[in-house]
Amino acid sequence: MMFGSTQPESADSKWRSQLDKFVKANQPELAALSWALWLEHGNSQGTIGIDLQPTPHFVYCPQEAIEKLNDNVENRLQEILGIIEHHQPEVEVLMIGIGKGEVKLIQFAPEPSPPDCFAQICKDVDGLLDLLEQRMNENLF
Repeated sequence: MMFGSTQPESADSKWRSQLDKFVKANQPELAALSWALWLEHGNSQGTIGIDLQPTPHFVYCPQEAIEKLNDNVENRLQEILGIIEHHQPEVEVLMIGIGKGEVKLIQFAPEPSPPDCFAQICKDVDGLLDLLEQRMNENLF
């Protein structure tokens, strides 16, 4: 028996590690987008999501839809609902990754803060969406 070896990553879970790499490489831009959308809509639209199917794009995940999904999966998303409820948009980024019939919570506190990232990047919401969706399509799948 060998210790320290890892199992090859399954095709179904590969999207998670690809999404992690994308988020890490694009933290300032994601923080800027998160803040810009918060300024535009507050939480009235729900939580920002990155839907990987059929091609990577941004969506809103309304609170009611997440609650219904939580009910359908026997409250296994209860922790995610608590994190969403206590989200502090001025200091952290919160998004939901959606792929292969699964969800993944994306949460990080960038340095500088989301408002500062937005001020430094100098792009509007549409410019940030275009930039990030282009990068997603180049780097995810």
